[in-house]
Amino acid sequence: MCLAIPMRVTSVQGDPDDFTTSQIATVDADGISREVRLDIVDHWPAVGDYVIIHAGFAIHSLDEEEALKNITLLRQLAESTPEELLS
Repeated sequence: MCLAIPMRVTSVQGDPDDFTTSQIATVDADGISREVRLDIVDHWPAVGDYVIIHAGFAIHSLDEEEALKNITLLRQLAESTPEELLS
């Protein structure tokens, strides 16, 4: 099963109008930081925005309220999932 998760943007590199630049954002969720590609995101993010991440790509932007709801639901899902299914 594939999941896309909301993460907060902590830095942005590149130019949205210049595909020859490295269009990369650093994102964070619960202290886990990753670099992701911005090639296909629907809206060029700013620091502090939330984006949905899937397979190393930011694919969609969302507002903070929606992002925090999704993060809460993912935490509840992880807490209620039997340990043997998580490994």
